[in-house]
Amino acid sequence: MDKWLVIMVLGSVAITSLARLLRAKHDAQYGIVTDRKGRVQMVAQPADSELQHEVETLRERIKVLERIATDANSSQGRHTNNLSAEIESLRDR
Repeated sequence: MDKWLVIMVLGSVAITSLARLLRAKHDAQYGIVTDRKGRVQMVAQPADSELQHEVETLRERIKVLERIATDANSSQGRHTNNLSAEIESLRDR
């Protein structure tokens, strides 16, 4: 096999792979989804206010989890009751 033919085939494969990668990145960025049948659809992206609310909720939960993890109560029984109450407060949200 001629070395130039091999170089040309490998170059074509590399260019095609790069193009597919860039297209996938673009589609992901703009919420474009292609299903198994090849149909292209736009996925609704959540509004910024929804994202802000979700981030705030997650931050509150992280604070509670940090408080649980770093609880400095010395008595074991009190620690267990406090831990149970904190876990229940997380479930209620």
